[in-house]
Amino acid sequence: MPRLLLLLLAVPALLQAQPSAATITAPSATKERADAPAPSSMRNASATRVSQAPVLDGRDDDAAWRSATVIDQFLEYEPNQGATPRFRTEVRVTYDERYLYVLGRMFDPAPDSIISLLSRRDVRTESEQLKLVIDSYHDRRTAYQFITNPAGVKRDFYVYNDNVEDPTWDAVWDVATKIDSLGWVAEFRIPFSQIRFNQDDTKRFGFLIVRDVARTKQRISWPLFRRDVQGYVSQGGELEGFGRLPQPRRLEITPYVVEKSSTRQNANGRYSSPMSQAFGADVKMGLGSNLTVDATINPDFGQVEADPSVLNLSAFEQFFEERRPFFLEGAGIFQFRTACDDIDTGCTGLFYSRRIGRSPQLLNRYGDGSSATASRIIGAGKVSGRLASGMSVGLVTAVTERELGTQRRTIEPQTGYAVLRLQQDLRNGNSGIGVMLTGVDRTNDEWSRNALRGGAYTGGIDLRHRFAANNYELAASVSGSTVNGTADAIAATQRSSVHQYDRPDDDIAYDPTRTSMTGDAERLSISKFGGGITRFQSVLQRFSPGFESNDLGFQARADQQMFRNWFSLQLNTPTKYYRRAFLNFNTFNTWNTAGLALGQGLNMNWHVELPNTWWIHTGVNANALTPVYSDRAARGGPAVRLSSSGGAWLGLEGDRRKWYTPTLFLGTNSGDEGRTDGMWIEPGIQARVSSRFSASLAARYDRGNNDAQWHSNVVRDGETHYTFARLKQSTLRTTARVNYTATRTLSLQLYAQPFVTTGRYTNWRELDDPRATAYADRYQPFGPGDPGGFRVREFRSNTVVRWEYRPASVLFLVWQQGRSLYDPTASDFSFPQDVTRVFDVHPMNTLLVKASFWFNP
Repeated sequence: MPRLLLLLLAVPALLQAQPSAATITAPSATKERADAPAPSSMRNASATRVSQAPVLDGRDDDAAWRSATVIDQFLEYEPNQGATPRFRTEVRVTYDERYLYVLGRMFDPAPDSIISLLSRRDVRTESEQLKLVIDSYHDRRTAYQFITNPAGVKRDFYVYNDNVEDPTWDAVWDVATKIDSLGWVAEFRIPFSQIRFNQDDTKRFGFLIVRDVARTKQRISWPLFRRDVQGYVSQGGELEGFGRLPQPRRLEITPYVVEKSSTRQNANGRYSSPMSQAFGADVKMGLGSNLTVDATINPDFGQVEADPSVLNLSAFEQFFEERRPFFLEGAGIFQFRTACDDIDTGCTGLFYSRRIGRSPQLLNRYGDGSSATASRIIGAGKVSGRLASGMSVGLVTAVTERELGTQRRTIEPQTGYAVLRLQQDLRNGNSGIGVMLTGVDRTNDEWSRNALRGGAYTGGIDLRHRFAANNYELAASVSGSTVNGTADAIAATQRSSVHQYDRPDDDIAYDPTRTSMTGDAERLSISKFGGGITRFQSVLQRFSPGFESNDLGFQARADQQMFRNWFSLQLNTPTKYYRRAFLNFNTFNTWNTAGLALGQGLNMNWHVELPNTWWIHTGVNANALTPVYSDRAARGGPAVRLSSSGGAWLGLEGDRRKWYTPTLFLGTNSGDEGRTDGMWIEPGIQARVSSRFSASLAARYDRGNNDAQWHSNVVRDGETHYTFARLKQSTLRTTARVNYTATRTLSLQLYAQPFVTTGRYTNWRELDDPRATAYADRYQPFGPGDPGGFRVREFRSNTVVRWEYRPASVLFLVWQQGRSLYDPTASDFSFPQDVTRVFDVHPMNTLLVKASFWFNP
C-alpha cells in the first residue's frame, strides 16, 4: 500500500514540473498524404472573437453570426465519396473568454421530412445529426466530439488513437436546435473548461464537421472525410483565428446520496429487505490546462445495468464488459496490448478495471456466504491528460475494503491497486512509444494468505510507427510480470487453468514450494489500415508459461504462441448491387512454448449493405485441418488431440430508417467425426412507436451435442481418471429493452433478461490414448455411475428513471431484480415450462434512489 500511495503522489508533481513547451505543430494534411491536396479554402477555416455572445436559442439572426466566417465547402463521403451534396450546409464559429460557439445551418427543401427523434442523452437514433470533431491539442490523434440532432439530444465522445471513440466521456455543454422553413439549425455553446489544449499565443484546432441526412442515408463532411485513409481525427481541417485563450478554472464537485433497500437471505433461509444509506462524491479538478484529476469517494454504481446471464463450462474465466462510469471515462489511454489474441473476446492487456471492486474471490470457500456481490471501493483516483510535449498521461489508484462472510471470515482482503500509463507521440503523432506499470497489494490474513497472492506487478513497453502515407502501421510490445505469496497461493496459481503447470506430459516443472513466479509476453504486428480497397494485419504473439497479469488485467491463459493473419476487401463505392461491402479472410495457428500445436483455423466472413440499406452477413470456418491438441481440455491432465470441425452462419438486418427493424441470425457447427453438432438461431426486432418511445426484443436459442465435454477428474486408488461425457445442452436467452423519453432530461429505461439452460450427460468416458489419430481410440468407458446434468434458471432486470434536473445533476430511481436457481440434476429442455418457472424462484430486489448535485465553485 505505501508504494501505491507514493506513486499517486509523485507522478502528478513530476508531470507538472515538465516545461510547458510550445505545441509541436503537425504539418498540413496536404504534406502528410500522397493523394491530391484539397484547395486551402476547403481545409482552412477561421473562428471570430466576439464581444457580445450569441443568444442560445437555435436561431441564426444574432449579430455574432452575421460577422462570422462561413464554412460551406462540404462534400459527400457516403455513399459517393467526393460528390457534391444534395443539401447545402453552412457552419460558423465564434468564441469569447469562456466559450466556443458553433452555429450549423442545415438546409433542407422539405423540412417536414426531417427525421427528428427524441432519446435520452448519448443514445444514437436514426435521425439527422450534426457532429463536431474538435482536435484541441492539434495532435491529429485525440479529439472531442459534440453531436446533436434536430430534437436537441446531446451526445459526446472523447476520441483517441485517431478513431477510437470513448462514449462514457460526458462534458457539461449546451445546445439549442430549431426546425424552420429552410431546414434546421443547431447552436452549440461549449465551455473551454470542458476541453484540453496547450497554451500558446497562436492557437489552432483540428476541426472536422459531419452531417448525416437520415432519410437519404447520405453523410457529408468538411473537409472531405476519406474512408480509404486510416483514422479520421488526422483528416480534420484547420480552425484558426484564436488568440491566446484563457486558462479556465477547472473544478467540478458532484456529491451524491443513496437510499437503498436490498433483499437478503439469512442463515435460516428467511428473506428481509433492510434499508441503508450511503454518501459519496466525485471530484474533477484541472492541473493546468492539460491534466485532470478525477476522484471518487465511496462510489455507488447502482444505476448500472446488470451483467448478462451465462453458464461457463470452459476451463477459462468468463469476461464481462466494464459498465461503471468512473472506470469507463478515459479508458482508452490505459490500453496496452500484451500478447493479446484479438479473436478472443475479452483481451484487455495489462489493465482490466473490473478487478477493482470485484466479486469476493473466497465467497463460499469456507462454507459461509455473503450478501456482498462486489468488494466495496473506499476511494479511487485518476489523473489523465496530455502534455504540451506530446506525452499522454494516465494514472489510476484505488483501495477496496476488506469483505467478511457470514462467519466473519475474510472473503476478500483489503487491496490497493495502481496503474501508470505514459505514451509519447513522435513524428507529429505518426509514431509513438509508451510504458505501462501496474501493481496490486493485498493485506492478507489467516483466511486469505494461502488462497490469494499477496502482491502482483506487471510492466511493459510498446511502440507504434505509421509509414507509407500513414496507411501502414508497425506495432510491438514487450511485457513482464511477477507475483508473490505463500507457497500454497503460488502453488494454486501454478495449477490454475491459466498455467496448468501440473500437466503430466509437458516439460514445465510444478514446484509447490515456490513463493514467487515471473513471466514475459511479446507481440509484433504489421497492418495496413488505409489506401485502396485492401486491408490486412499479421500478428505474432507469445505468452511465457509464467506470465500472470490477472490480478489487474485479463488473461485467459499463458504458455501460448500465435500467428494470425487478416485480409479484407473494403468496397465502399456503391454499385447497383450494393452500397458497400466488407469481405474478410482470416487464418490462425497457435502453439504452446514447447511447440505443441494447439489450434489451426480458417475463417471467411462477408458483410454487404444492399441498395435498400438492408445488410447481409455470412461466414464459414474450418478448424483443426492439421493435427492439433488441447492442453487444457483435461484440466491438468494430458493433452488431447482435437478432431477437425467447421461451422457456418448467416445474418440479415433490416432498414433502420423504418419504424421497425427486424434482424435474424442463425448458424450451425459440427465436429468430432460427426459426433458433435449444434445449431443456434437469434431473431430480433427493434421498434420505434413514436419519437419518444422505442423498444427491442431479441432471443437466442442454442441446441447442441458436445461429445467431448470435460466432466470431472476422479481419483481412485491413488490414480487420477480424466473423464469426459457427451453433453446434450439447450439454452434460451431473451433480452428486452424499453426506452421512453419524456424530455431530453427525463427518461425511463427497462432491461430484462430471462435465461434458461439445461444439460444431460451420457456416455461417460475417460482418457485412454489421448493423442490417438482416430477419435474413438482416445477414450474408454468410465463407470459405473450416472454422470448427471444440470438446469439453470435466471432472471435479471434493471429499471432506471433518470432525471437531469439541472446540468450534470441527476436523480436516479432504480429497481433491480435477480432470480437464480441451479439444479444439479440431469435435465432436458422443455418449452414453455422451463421459461415460465424462472419466475418461481424467489426474487432478490434492490430499490434505490440516488441523487447527485453538480457544481462548479
